Amino acid sequence: MTRFAVPIAEQIWDMKYRFKDADGKPIDGTVEDSWRRIARALAAVEKDPKKWEDKFYSALEDFKYLPAGRITAGAGTARSVTLFNCFVMGTVPDSMGGIFDMLKEAALTMQQGGGIGYDFSTIRPKGALVKGVAADASGPLSFMDVWDAMCRTIMSAGSRRGAMMATMRCDHPDIEQFITAKSDPARLRMFNMSVLVTDPFMEAVKADGPWELVFDDKVYKTVQARDLWNQIMQSTYDFAEPGVIFIDRINGMNNLNYCETIAATNPCGEQPLPPYGACLLGSINLARLVENAFDKGARMDVEALDDLVATAVRMMDNVVDASRFPLEAQAQEAAAKRRIGLGVTGLADALLMVGLKYGTPEAAAQTEAWMKQIARASYLASVELAREKGAFPLFDKDKYLAAGNMMQMDDDVRAAIAEHGIRNALLTSIAPTGTISLYAGNVSSGIEPVFAYAYTRKVLQKDGSRTEEEVVDYAVKMYRDKFGADAELPDYFVNAQTLEPLAHVRMQAAAQKWIDSSISKTINCPEDIDFETFKDVYMEAYETGCKGCTTYRPNDVTGSVLSVSESSEKTPSEAPQTATDAEVIYMSEPLDRPAALEGNTYKVKWPDSEHALYITVNDVVIAGHRRPFEVFINSKNMEHFAWTVALTRMISAVFRRGGDVSFVVEELKAVFDPRGGAWMKGKYVPSILAAIGGVLEQHMVAIGFIEGEGMGLKVDPQAEAVAVGERPKGKPCPSCGEYGMKMESGCNSCPSCGYSKCG
Repeated sequence: MTRFAVPIAEQIWDMKYRFKDADGKPIDGTVEDSWRRIARALAAVEKDPKKWEDKFYSALEDFKYLPAGRITAGAGTARSVTLFNCFVMGTVPDSMGGIFDMLKEAALTMQQGGGIGYDFSTIRPKGALVKGVAADASGPLSFMDVWDAMCRTIMSAGSRRGAMMATMRCDHPDIEQFITAKSDPARLRMFNMSVLVTDPFMEAVKADGPWELVFDDKVYKTVQARDLWNQIMQSTYDFAEPGVIFIDRINGMNNLNYCETIAATNPCGEQPLPPYGACLLGSINLARLVENAFDKGARMDVEALDDLVATAVRMMDNVVDASRFPLEAQAQEAAAKRRIGLGVTGLADALLMVGLKYGTPEAAAQTEAWMKQIARASYLASVELAREKGAFPLFDKDKYLAAGNMMQMDDDVRAAIAEHGIRNALLTSIAPTGTISLYAGNVSSGIEPVFAYAYTRKVLQKDGSRTEEEVVDYAVKMYRDKFGADAELPDYFVNAQTLEPLAHVRMQAAAQKWIDSSISKTINCPEDIDFETFKDVYMEAYETGCKGCTTYRPNDVTGSVLSVSESSEKTPSEAPQTATDAEVIYMSEPLDRPAALEGNTYKVKWPDSEHALYITVNDVVIAGHRRPFEVFINSKNMEHFAWTVALTRMISAVFRRGGDVSFVVEELKAVFDPRGGAWMKGKYVPSILAAIGGVLEQHMVAIGFIEGEGMGLKVDPQAEAVAVGERPKGKPCPSCGEYGMKMESGCNSCPSCGYSKCG
């Protein structure tokens, strides 16, 4: 009897969270072993470990409380990894030595598995005078390129690339270049980017007033605020970046505004943090706590919710003491404030279970009520921890009760804090939960609507073949189990693609009122939304109390979002036309080599090398499309002979298996040579292997296999259509190659394998 509701949940556990030895042999025999491992590790800091181990196990059991992935994968393994998800790094000094000290800290943090956020507003603008060296500054964007290159070379814990967030104030002189930086598809691909928008700027936008761009009290340029706002909006409309962070609201609503100033967030934006701040995340699975689902008496079991929240808060507080930290400054910051980020997942499923349509005023009101219940329970639980273990070291009763979210907290909670203190300065946050939501049985992610009620994923078998399996939303499966597989879904079942953007904003604003940190959410917009209506989404987010706003509008640049028809669930919809060639070509066995192939040969002359490399790439034609099939590398330099032969054989073997093989380019381009790279055609190339990767990329672009430099697989528009109930369309996953990447909670993720750009 398995605890997993769907096969993909067990596969996610096995791939990402199951503890295995260095040879890949499982140490966790079952998911119960994983829960026991986590519970034991987090109870070890308690005076009565056995008592709390059992209590913690009960919270984890049946996926009721879901610690963030790094805790689930790392707790109790004795591995040298951090259990914190991400960090905001220290303030970047405006000096060459200080900047590269910060780069080193970032590398050490990412090496242990943490994503990082940085405010680049502290670096002087491009063209500013650098005293003492008679030179002009290169500006923050040039140093962001250095960070981007560093991130490509670091594999974070769990074999995931690190994620980064870059912020810049709306009054920095280089803000216009920051806004448009990612319009270059090859630039800053490892960054999410957001503009720090202030209240005075928003007032200037509304008044169509002037806006000064300033650094060190020097005005570099004056622009019209509305023009700058339109630049932000246009870039977001076209490229889905930058995001917008309402930084004055974040600082004004911060419980710790008496002792810290925030200027950056973690990579997904749900944790605004001070220098060296860390985010510790976990989620209550609301879908597991609804009684009598889909009946007239359906309700949230608030007593069980309160108890689960209290246990989760204790577990998360213990992580502060149990975790390692990449840097001592991060450990000190965490210990001084004991900040945690308890959130939710399965909200949309829970709303369906009680008969509410996501995005309506009624659903927003219920969301606000549930979030308040969680806020009260978490704050009261933290007060009890303070009575037992002491308040966080920087607690100041009078200042704390007069700050941020505490001003709206219920009187009984404020009185309890005044009497006993509080263990954790901030307690609530809503993070992306794409992978852990799949692990929990494909519940809806975070506070997002259900993205797709059902889709088909391909599963790679040990013999190289692929089988298909249906992945069904948790609430839909419950409804089918209760009323029959052919039962028609009620009209309150809606998904992300059918919702108006302002319905998304309404839900985010309702949840934000009782979340003391922030929320990671994507507001899905239709491709044909006009620009003025698009801008209204951001203004509405600002006016209704959101702390930030992230949108996604599918287009030729950003790619398609998931698109599935619900007709298989007997609900009215317009199904896309079936395409006869709507499959990615996956080959279970390598394709036989034709007698003749088309190809090209490229010359690479590496500086300081006596002989050039000659790289030949041959292509095979399948269904009228050219794709790479084999590679040969020749050189008179015998020093290169062994590794070039090995490299060509491995790359050719990958190419002959089919699918999206463009990841080979990124892997090669990320290789860093400690002896130093070279400048080639105006670009810094970190190694000769990276140069080879660049050649392969150049070839793939030339034959139309990938869209462009730094971009993904080129898809024939006719091949994006899908049959009713079949696999959703979207960009290919860089991990498994399946089409269907979706944007949720500000993060690109794959529903087929659980890959997440955000780590």
